[in-house]
Amino acid sequence: MAITMDDFKKIDLRVAKITEAERIEGTDKLLKLKVTLGVEERQLVAGIAQHYSPEELVGKQLIVVTNLEPALIKGVESQGMLLATVSQGRVILATMDAETEPGSKIL
Repeated sequence: MAITMDDFKKIDLRVAKITEAERIEGTDKLLKLKVTLGVEERQLVAGIAQHYSPEELVGKQLIVVTNLEPALIKGVESQGMLLATVSQGRVILATMDAETEPGSKIL
């Protein structure tokens, strides 16, 4: 389904840097991530625990959707969504290829 350019412009994509990551108790797939967007901190819940350990995520810069309504996932609030793909059964995060200021808008 195609969307209009006006619809696409409503999506706020930003660079976020992971500052903390931990497994969500009682699940095999979910991680709770604390990220900085420069001027604000957010919490994300992501189903990537089978592909990434919390330790390897801290310090990574991701591309996140910042203007989604918060969602409650397994009792934990998620305040955005990270972008990723699946290739050959492995989740690959949409990351920056050079250090970028957290909160930078994706154009």
